[in-house]
Amino acid sequence: MFLYLRSISEDKPGEKWQDIFERTWPFYKKWFLQEGYSNRPGYLTSSEALRDAMPELYPIYEELCNLAGGGDTESRFLSQYNPPPFMSGCSQIAWTKDANFLIRNYDYSPRLFEGVLLKTNWLKPVIGIGDCIWGLLDGMNGDGLAVSLTFGGRNISGGGFGIPLVLRYVLETCTTVDEAIAVFKRVPVHMSYNVTILDKFKRFVTVFLSPDRPVSIVATCIGTNHQHSIEWENYASMSATLPRMQFLEKCLYNADETATSIKHKFLNPPLYNTEFEKGFGTLYTAIYDLEKMEIELRWPNKKSTYSFLEFEEEKLQVNLSKMFFGHKLGI
Repeated sequence: MFLYLRSISEDKPGEKWQDIFERTWPFYKKWFLQEGYSNRPGYLTSSEALRDAMPELYPIYEELCNLAGGGDTESRFLSQYNPPPFMSGCSQIAWTKDANFLIRNYDYSPRLFEGVLLKTNWLKPVIGIGDCIWGLLDGMNGDGLAVSLTFGGRNISGGGFGIPLVLRYVLETCTTVDEAIAVFKRVPVHMSYNVTILDKFKRFVTVFLSPDRPVSIVATCIGTNHQHSIEWENYASMSATLPRMQFLEKCLYNADETATSIKHKFLNPPLYNTEFEKGFGTLYTAIYDLEKMEIELRWPNKKSTYSFLEFEEEKLQVNLSKMFFGHKLGI
């Protein structure tokens, strides 16, 4: 089983973004309409919700709709307003003891992975792993702000936006943790998610987001797949969210743990997961270094580094069926 990831640089929406759309739209369309055409909000409702909640992004949205052909379904999808439910597993920590980086593992099905690292300069310089064609699973901006999401472990959905688009909005408009918090308090999301935020001043928080209760700001640098307590027992057991949280807490309070050693921890169990056939394997480890202002993508047998100044467009191929753990390779 192989994972493919393309690194793509395009300052403003154009042919490269259009290529991403055309390659992924058939799959996203099937997902978006899985509950029926009429079960998704109409174009006017969706576009107006986006304009009201994230006005700075609205001109970009209009450009993207045009590049996507201007169709009704495409435009409704791109608004990311009340999309179908989706979830994943993940582990993340903002590491500030002897460095300043946000590191995360993204656990999901390789068959459903968009596979794009996108560097843009729409409102600000932004680099991140793409999702929903213009949203982000994690990323950083040129001001030294990094964000990363995990599913919040609650089997509930409601009115709001898909979290990848909200992460994009935060990185396009915010510079500090406090500014990001203000956005998350104002913009509704349609499912429960945990977002860890780190800025260049080594300030961090994790925000617990839900469609049915107020945003909770937690003074922790760690995020897995539950919020204040376990609320979905079956998912918590399957994802091992609590053991992963406890493992990261031990790492955090271990005086001997360093930036180098915590990076290796993310390439090994219990943080690294190989249940790819079950749709719950670690697809990548991302390290957003706010001192070097670069992102490093890692796998147990491969790594690649990118920055705003040096960004090579390439197509990576990772063999997920032949993984070896990082401590054997010393990478």
